Amino acid sequence: MKIITVVGARPQFVKAAVLSRAFATTSQFQEKIVHTGQHYDANMSDVFFDEMEIPKPSFNLGIHGNGHGAMTGQMLEGLERIFMDEKPDLVLVYGDTNSTLAGALAASKLHIPIAHVEAGLRSFNMNMPEEVNRILTDRISTYLFCPTETAIENLRNEGFPFAGMNMHLSGDVMQDAAMYYAKKSESLSTIRTELNLNDFVLCTLHRAENTDDPKRLKAILNALALINETTPVVLPLHPRTRKLIQESGMKVPFKVINPVGYFDMIELLKHCSLVMTDSGGLQKEAFFFQKHCVTLRDETEWVELVQHGFNELAGADVVKITEAFSKMKSKQSDFNIDLYGNGLAAENILNCLKK
Repeated sequence: MKIITVVGARPQFVKAAVLSRAFATTSQFQEKIVHTGQHYDANMSDVFFDEMEIPKPSFNLGIHGNGHGAMTGQMLEGLERIFMDEKPDLVLVYGDTNSTLAGALAASKLHIPIAHVEAGLRSFNMNMPEEVNRILTDRISTYLFCPTETAIENLRNEGFPFAGMNMHLSGDVMQDAAMYYAKKSESLSTIRTELNLNDFVLCTLHRAENTDDPKRLKAILNALALINETTPVVLPLHPRTRKLIQESGMKVPFKVINPVGYFDMIELLKHCSLVMTDSGGLQKEAFFFQKHCVTLRDETEWVELVQHGFNELAGADVVKITEAFSKMKSKQSDFNIDLYGNGLAAENILNCLKK
């Protein structure tokens, strides 16, 4: 089976590393990777392929820096051309980015079966471009690999499966990755020594709903500044967000660093006292490394983390964020619960595709 995997953003590199390694264990699959270029700077792209032993992409479209429509349209055009030349038996897409939707649309129009890893997630917030991307991708995919029972239930509530579709509870490949790479990170990362970190809060901030809204962005930064007075905050910051903060003239009295590679992020997760983020992936990674999380959004796709008390939604309100920080930093929880497949997701997906 000839598979073309479409990736373009950091979480997809992590997920692709897991399944690419699984594909390499059998002669039944031949995989080629297409990098759309959505994350284009070295810290958020090239370093992941190097660190995570992912095969170098066979194709790199180099598409980035445009609005959603232009970016998705250019990706669609480039991917369609590659699919027509390569004639794959299956196109594999991950998550909910513009690269995901473009890959699924291009394959669908050429009648190529589509496998969507991380299907069925819903925030129920249609203002999020990711929500639109994941709904449309699910609707045209052939194989829907769902990380949780909640994702399966979401699809059933929407009338899935439709004719020719297959839904599978696979578990989450991100947990596979965390378990595999946690053994390597300590010897490959020096970030804690470089930054001289001990007790600290790890924060990330990149969602357009926060970064493109000056009011929300200011509130989050003000809350982080207050938290930093008692516990140092470390914020690896996307170049786009850094630029928006600089242009706004907002004050950032805590430690801002460049985006980090995956092994550095694992070490930061291992040793932080709390995670604060608007990233979907990092909410789960916090759980994988037994850290509580404060989510800087009004909703989350990973509702089971909230239901079990590992995660607290705080939105972009200064009071809610600081109160959630105080509550979650001192909280004690038992993280020994199987929410995401316990590291067997890649094996489950591979076995399904073999059949």
